[in-house]
Amino acid sequence: MNKTRLIIWREFTTRVRKPSFLIMTILGPLLIAGGILAMAWIGSQESTKHQVLVIDTEGVIGRRLEDTDKVSFFIDGNQWPDPVFKASPYTIRINLLPDVLNDPKADLYYKTVPSEFVMSHIRNQLDKTIELARLKKEQIDPEAFERIRKPVDIDSFDIEKVGTQSYAQERAMIGFFFGYFMFIFIFMYGVQVMRGVMEEKQNRVVEVLISSVKPFQLMMGKIIGIALVGFTQFILWIVITGTLTVVGMSVLGADRYDPSELAQQGMTTEVRDQLIKQQMPAADSGFDQEKVADIIKQVNIPLVLVTFLFYFICGYLLYSSLLAAIGSAVDSETDTQQFMFPVTLPMIIAIIVAQIAVMNPASPAVIWCSFIPFTSPIVMMVRVAMGSAPLWQLLLSMGLLVITFIGTTWLAGRIYRTGILMYGKKISWKELGKWLFYKG
Repeated sequence: MNKTRLIIWREFTTRVRKPSFLIMTILGPLLIAGGILAMAWIGSQESTKHQVLVIDTEGVIGRRLEDTDKVSFFIDGNQWPDPVFKASPYTIRINLLPDVLNDPKADLYYKTVPSEFVMSHIRNQLDKTIELARLKKEQIDPEAFERIRKPVDIDSFDIEKVGTQSYAQERAMIGFFFGYFMFIFIFMYGVQVMRGVMEEKQNRVVEVLISSVKPFQLMMGKIIGIALVGFTQFILWIVITGTLTVVGMSVLGADRYDPSELAQQGMTTEVRDQLIKQQMPAADSGFDQEKVADIIKQVNIPLVLVTFLFYFICGYLLYSSLLAAIGSAVDSETDTQQFMFPVTLPMIIAIIVAQIAVMNPASPAVIWCSFIPFTSPIVMMVRVAMGSAPLWQLLLSMGLLVITFIGTTWLAGRIYRTGILMYGKKISWKELGKWLFYKG
């Protein structure tokens, strides 16, 4: 056990001191926070103001279309030739086609490509206007029609939790986030385990290490040591990224609203408060704090965290032991391709099934994959967050994962002890099978 601790410490300190670790620890948060702030800045910028000319030769549009700060509508009953439109200040021309009431179609011509937000506003305004015109033609009261066509608003409830609205899909997304995080970590640092084993094998350092420690101790020390490096890097990423994002958002917010400048312009306190309210991202995006609070209350946070920790550790150890075995069996990274695909395929399937679980948690594929050890770490997280996994199913899934982890670790150790000292031989699946039964 002491030797395993020494190997863990060696792996941890060696990798943490590398310049690449320091560079990625700093560069990663900068890229992530920079991307978030760039999207926020781009979203806060005003797009091109479009002057939209609507050609309505049949007089269908009986009311003025609603303008926004980015779109202004102008209606004309005459056709506009292309040269005239090109010379005009209008940026978009919409030709309502003949018989538009029975066959609602229109052609749109633009000088500057409109954004999807602009296109959406144009579609919505034309839809509303043409709908009113069709109602008028059929002599239907628009207000009565609006009352009749009001869609059904369905609130879902769990029968075991009467009086509490269910946010099953939203809770599933929380579980999917945890599962996706697991997938990224296992893939990134599992591959690092494989490459680390290959490097030591190529440098013949392993020959010295094997003389003083058992191959299994060396394999587990490397796996746990690299996992600790990954944990350290992820924690630093979260702290640094969060700090940079908060500071950056505050700077962007200060740029958008400067109280001193507005005071100089003679704005009253009421006007300034209204301006702040209009610029709040939460208000613009329809952010509902009460809904978010209700969703979080419905998630069994302690159970989710404990389950995540268990599947995170066991899933990582399961896959990294297999990847360590692959690294010990080959001499170069090109030789890993034939062995990598069968190992990584279950993780890819797990991500796909987890997406299905968000939409249909009762799917047979979701149920079975939450039991299969190679996919359960990701899929079961979605079911646990949704609260759709009975306790016996969760315990069964955990038990199967532990048994499989022990079995695969034993198999990986058998391959590792033989492959780590074998050089210059092309390895096949058949050869790996023989290594499992070597005595020693």
